[in-house]
Amino acid sequence: MPKVSTNISIDADTKKKAQALLSDFGMDLSTAVNIFLKQMIYEGTFPFTITRESPNAVTLAAMKETEEMRRHPEKYASYKDVDQMMGDILSEV
Repeated sequence: MPKVSTNISIDADTKKKAQALLSDFGMDLSTAVNIFLKQMIYEGTFPFTITRESPNAVTLAAMKETEEMRRHPEKYASYKDVDQMMGDILSEV
């Protein structure tokens, strides 16, 4: 299959470190990018897991609320079962 040239932007330090590592594997950056793209196509997704390094704002708010509930359980209702909770909720309507 004919090859086409593609330009990508990479910061200089990342490129230098990647090239050094890839050299240890006996390949160049172009070969590594081709392997990555072919594996992505084969799997139909990224060939590795992508996760957030830190919780997002919604998760942080939920964590804060949970911590508040642990510190002051007397401020929050507690239920033995769902029926008891639903009875409480429906009585407020």
